[in-house]
Amino acid sequence: MTPHKRFSYPSRRLGLPALLMCLAVLLSAPAKAIETSAKQAIMIDAETGTVILSKNADEPVPPSSMSKMMTVYLVFERLKEGTLSMSDAFLVSRKAWKRGGSKMFVEVGKMVSVSDLLRGVIVQSGNDAAIVLAEGLAGDEKIFADRLNEKARELGMTNSTFKNASGWPEDGHAMSVRDIATLSLKTIQNFPEYYKLYSEKTFTFSGIRQGNRNPLLYRNIGADGLKTGHSEAAGFGLAASAERNGRRLILVVNGLPSMRVRATETYRLMSWGFREFRNFSLFSKGDEVATADVWLGSEDIVPLVIDRDLSVTLPRGARRKATVKITYTGPIPAPIAKGAVVAQLSISAPDLPAIQVPLKAGKEVARLGFMGRLSAGFSYLLWGNLK
Repeated sequence: MTPHKRFSYPSRRLGLPALLMCLAVLLSAPAKAIETSAKQAIMIDAETGTVILSKNADEPVPPSSMSKMMTVYLVFERLKEGTLSMSDAFLVSRKAWKRGGSKMFVEVGKMVSVSDLLRGVIVQSGNDAAIVLAEGLAGDEKIFADRLNEKARELGMTNSTFKNASGWPEDGHAMSVRDIATLSLKTIQNFPEYYKLYSEKTFTFSGIRQGNRNPLLYRNIGADGLKTGHSEAAGFGLAASAERNGRRLILVVNGLPSMRVRATETYRLMSWGFREFRNFSLFSKGDEVATADVWLGSEDIVPLVIDRDLSVTLPRGARRKATVKITYTGPIPAPIAKGAVVAQLSISAPDLPAIQVPLKAGKEVARLGFMGRLSAGFSYLLWGNLK
């Protein structure tokens, strides 16, 4: 005869600080969605993971040189593991030397350091350098491509297929801009000591000085990476990241018609992302967010706590339409184990994906003994008390 019902409320028994914060912060209407001439685009807030711009984000397309980031990721992994060092050197094959397109200008039969090869890939976008790294690590570029595909699956990149190490046009070689954004974020998070290579503006090898093609590195917007791309089939693209006042955005675009448009469009979009959206810290790990009623327990209520820090990305405009609510099926029957998931915190705003976070029991609540349960049952029948 336990009377269960679904509770859904915006502020029921919220702690005062949390309630005031929710009312002050979460009542935000979104900025108007921005249009872009890119055929595919995505923008993600690095801290919260919120997607604030998306256009054909899951469409697999030729990524051109942006796929070199995956080759670099595997090299960074080996460096971090200690199974490879910057001073190690790889032999330049004729295949690498002959590859067309962007070049580092390596010479057949020469040994080139990993340090130089990485800069040759990142700064100079050298197809030759990418092949030298692939052959040095796997013996063969096709075998290395298999490793790229394995790592992509591991990282959750479900719309990516690699046929080579450089992004050279090849049937079936494709990535989505969402996958490129995922790779960008993982690179920044997992390899901060090596990520700084993406911000280098020039590199000289064999007496040839080349500049980084990333246009945002030359604008005052906080950009520190990552990689350009261009092919006849896919147009001009860019995977970019910028940090301003402690907030980082990831932007990936593809399918733009020219270098000039790529430069102006990415600057416009990145500026919009920083200007129109802000991050708000709502709860810290272990905070009591609310309480829930308990049925036949030694306590009438159980605290609902959050087990991680929670920040949200919201527009900076009028504060009217976002909502926060807590739902649970209750009263919750005892016994309740501390740490059990018993409720859900939901945050929503127009035009933004809903955020759902589990809430856990903040303490153990034992079940009443037989006489206690009997008394509670009569109390409920007579007076509607839920204990």
